[in-house]
Amino acid sequence: MATIKVKFRPSTIADREGTIYYQIIHERKVRQLLSDYRVFPTEWDESRSMVTSRPGNVRKSFILSIRERIRWDIERLTKIDRKLDSNGLSYTADDVIDEFNRYAQEYSLFNFMEGIIAKLKQNGKVRTSETYKSTLNSFKKFREGEDIMLDCLTSEIMEAYEAWHHKRGVAPNTISFYTRILRAVYNRAVEHDIIENRNPFKHVYTGVDKTVKRALPIALVKRIKALDLSLTPSLDFARDMFLMSFYLRGMSFIDMAFLKKSDLKNGYITYRRRKTGQQLIIEWTKEMQMILDKYPENESDYLLPVIRNHGTNERCTYRNVGYNINHNLKSIAGMVGITIPLTLYVARHSWASAAKAKGIPISVISEGMGHDSEATTQIYLASLDTSVVDKANSLILKSL
Repeated sequence: MATIKVKFRPSTIADREGTIYYQIIHERKVRQLLSDYRVFPTEWDESRSMVTSRPGNVRKSFILSIRERIRWDIERLTKIDRKLDSNGLSYTADDVIDEFNRYAQEYSLFNFMEGIIAKLKQNGKVRTSETYKSTLNSFKKFREGEDIMLDCLTSEIMEAYEAWHHKRGVAPNTISFYTRILRAVYNRAVEHDIIENRNPFKHVYTGVDKTVKRALPIALVKRIKALDLSLTPSLDFARDMFLMSFYLRGMSFIDMAFLKKSDLKNGYITYRRRKTGQQLIIEWTKEMQMILDKYPENESDYLLPVIRNHGTNERCTYRNVGYNINHNLKSIAGMVGITIPLTLYVARHSWASAAKAKGIPISVISEGMGHDSEATTQIYLASLDTSVVDKANSLILKSL
């Protein structure tokens, strides 16, 4: 086993900060590993080999952060040394330093997440990779671009990240979404024995709050359908795509955008959900065909007028079109007196709600929506329409 010590080298220039470094001794060979930490001689306690802060020192918080980082570095060096020693092969102090530097390059949070994102893309999980990238960009903004080692993530840092979001007015479910992804990344590092679990997420919220009801009753869907939007093509298109999603049993927009002409055969659409890979078959109806007939046939291989041309960036086009549709749906909501945020996703909830209102069994609704389990469908339906329960409660109270 190697001996690892923390050392301080004063600056050769008076009144300048000196350097913290680590001395690694193994088999009588002495090596030095420089750190990026700089302190004044008065901030170094030689007897305890530790940085220290005297009362009244304005750099107290800075010194404490360096002390914590030194502790993490020593833990990491010790862990590396134990791992090399347990392999039963001979190693040198230089091997310990090389492994430490390699760890710093590969196992910072930013680098580790970038590696996961690249693998997700290679495995065809593009949407998941995009959510991870969005989370990474959010955390980078919080850190002002300063990377952090995976084993340096603490509950204090995660609480500060949560508070940072709150100050920016971010919704709790969105904050939880980012935090859950960071937790998944952290847990993967723990599973791979890269770090030990310090439970940095124990004091932050990682649940999902019930959101505002996002389903429309059939009457409102009819009002949207009946609008005369012939003079505003952008609103007309947004309305058509909303209705198409509803007609297609609440099909998600990404699945709609990437439907191919070859998916429509003998009066049926056959496709696989991008999210789950589950195959679904939907009867192609006259209502769907009426919408499709309004638009010129695409030059691309895709069925609906979303990705229309060859040679375009399909993912970028899909996102931009979806953004514009959702933006225009806000205007449509105002026309028919809808108070909830109207988006394409509301069409999916609305179909589920309409199916429930018609007394269709949950098992059938689940199959129609392409859910992995009825439990997922139950979550969808749980907050869609509480009026039935309210009416039941009213009858009970009247009977008292």
